[in-house]
Amino acid sequence: MANRESQIGNYLKCCLTGCNVSQLGKGGLSPLALAMKVSWGKARFLTCKFGLACEIGPRRFSFSGTIGLAPVALVLVALLLFTNIVSAQRAARTTNASTRTITITAEPEAIVWIDEIRRGVTDASGKLTVKSVSPGRHTLRVRANGFKESTVPVLPGKGSATVKLVRTTDAAELDFQEAETAREQAKDDEARQKAAAVYRRAIKLRPSFPAARVGLARVLLDLNEHKEALAEIEAARRSRPIYPEASAVEGRINREAAFDEEAIKSFRRSIREARGMQPEAHVGLARLLEEKGQFNEAIAEYRKALDQLMDSEPVIYQLLGSAYERQQKYKEALAAYEKYLTLAPNGSLAPALRSVIDQLKRDVTGQEIIP
Repeated sequence: MANRESQIGNYLKCCLTGCNVSQLGKGGLSPLALAMKVSWGKARFLTCKFGLACEIGPRRFSFSGTIGLAPVALVLVALLLFTNIVSAQRAARTTNASTRTITITAEPEAIVWIDEIRRGVTDASGKLTVKSVSPGRHTLRVRANGFKESTVPVLPGKGSATVKLVRTTDAAELDFQEAETAREQAKDDEARQKAAAVYRRAIKLRPSFPAARVGLARVLLDLNEHKEALAEIEAARRSRPIYPEASAVEGRINREAAFDEEAIKSFRRSIREARGMQPEAHVGLARLLEEKGQFNEAIAEYRKALDQLMDSEPVIYQLLGSAYERQQKYKEALAAYEKYLTLAPNGSLAPALRSVIDQLKRDVTGQEIIP
């Protein structure tokens, strides 16, 4: 019986992976040696036992294992498995496909986003090289002060993209650009207040300006003006109901205001709206989960953010290392901290992390490092 169960398992594996049944060898169980009856259920995963009860997707079927299988039943099996097989093969192709490097050419000191994730700033010659870009089509957005923002597609297989920006005289757009620069460069509350004033000037010129309202909300968050910041997010969402960045900032505001459950809802909504591609929300959610002691879930969210940012934000490796350390997984923590130092050897956290690493090396007990 054990041998027959193995044969049936091999046949099902063969069906799922798309191999030729003849590859099972002389001892392989022919499809025509199985009997089937089909019913409907709600199972989500494939499970099989000799007898044989199998569940794939929303369908459930069973084998008696003794009567010859009619051709019609065989066709039905194929139909039941087809969607799962195709999905698995597509996923495998996506996983195995190599990434690519894209060189963007635009104005000097232009900010570049790929699929709404900020990738960096062009150099003095107007170039930025972005590594480890996944295959397929992407959306490229470029903004430079004094120019109209531009969004263009990047087609599969392309290794470069040139974005020609056009100068703008739109006062609201120019004020928004000035406010963004002021916010990023602000070192104290006085500078943040000045940035907020420029955002408000842009919004006065164009009341329906969701990006400016989200920028203002970020400044107000830094100023600990949580109620006013949430009001700007609400206004932004009225103009743009599906807005992943707004939801992520809303989550950060709620977290700082100690509304943890609301923050979790905001971060999860942001991730849904972005179809999974929202590293700011993944990090925010990870920090909340870590605070709740849900370390495995937090680590998973940190890793999603790292995969999406492609190592452009080393500080997340520090957060990841801290989560591992709280689990007493010291070798994993050590690997994360060392990755931070590799990416940012002169970063603001580097001196402290070097001290932590020295201590961890004394505490490590031979655990296997997870890269």
